[in-house]
Amino acid sequence: MKILISADMEGATGVTWPADVLPGTPQWERCRRLFTSDVSAAVAGFLDGGADEVLINEAHWSMRNLLLEELDDRAQMLTGRHKSLSMVEGVQHGDVDGMAFVGYHTGAGTEGVLAHTYLANSITGVWVNGARASEGRLNTLVAAEYGVPVVLVTGDDKTCEDAGDYAPQARSVAVKDYVSRYAAVCRTPARTAADIRAAAREAAVLAVRHEPARGGPFTVELEFDAEHLVGAASVVPGVERSSERRVAYTSPTMYEGIRCFKAVTTVVSAAVEEQYG
Repeated sequence: MKILISADMEGATGVTWPADVLPGTPQWERCRRLFTSDVSAAVAGFLDGGADEVLINEAHWSMRNLLLEELDDRAQMLTGRHKSLSMVEGVQHGDVDGMAFVGYHTGAGTEGVLAHTYLANSITGVWVNGARASEGRLNTLVAAEYGVPVVLVTGDDKTCEDAGDYAPQARSVAVKDYVSRYAAVCRTPARTAADIRAAAREAAVLAVRHEPARGGPFTVELEFDAEHLVGAASVVPGVERSSERRVAYTSPTMYEGIRCFKAVTTVVSAAVEEQYG
C-alpha cells in the first residue's frame, strides 16, 4: 500500500498568521518544526495501519519547508517547485492507493485560518461547476481521475468541515479552532501529533484504489479582488471574462483543469503590484 501525502503549511499546528508561513522569517523557521511534526505523525500512523510506502509531496509556497532531517525516516519526500500537478504531484503514476491532505486550509472567500486558494490574496472565490472550491476540493477532483481516494485531512476545524463535503469518508483532525483569519485556539504539538497518528492509522484501511472518475467537463470560475486581473488571466488560452471581476474556462478533465488553474494563478500573481494589488 502506497500513501501520498500532500503537505501544506497554513493548516499546520500553531500556524495562525502570515509570518508563520512566509519563508525566511523567524516565525517560519519555528513553525517548520511544527509542520514537520504533523507530517511525521501522519507517516507513522499510516505505517502503523499497514502502509508499505509513504511519499510526501511538499505543497506550500517554495515547496521547500519541511525539515527532511526531522521527518520519520521511513518516508520519502518530493520537494521543490515546477511540478506537473503541483500540490498532488505523484498521484498520476498509477501506484498510489490513498492520499492525505496534511496542513490544509479553507478556500478563498470563506471562514478559516489563512483561508485562500493558491494565491495568498487576489483571488476572492473559486467555483467548479457552480460549487465553491477550496484547494482540497480541487485536488480531490484530480485524485479521483486516477482512482485515488482522499483518506485523511488535517487543518483547522473549518477545513475539517470543508473536507466533510468533498471527502466525506476521510478521517479528519482539527489541530486548531478558527477564531479569525489570523487567530485560532491551538492544541499543543504533542497532542496534535498523537491525534494525527491515530487518525492516519484508522485511515489506512480506506486506501483502496477505485475506478477512475469520469466527471468532466469541468467549468472553473475565479473571482478576483481587482478588475485588471481579469485582463491578465484572460491571456491564457480558453480563459474568458465572465463578469467584471471573474473569468471562467471549461476543461474536459480535472487534470487539464488544474493545469490551466496553475497557469492562470501564475499570470495573475505577476500582474499584482505592491500595495495596490
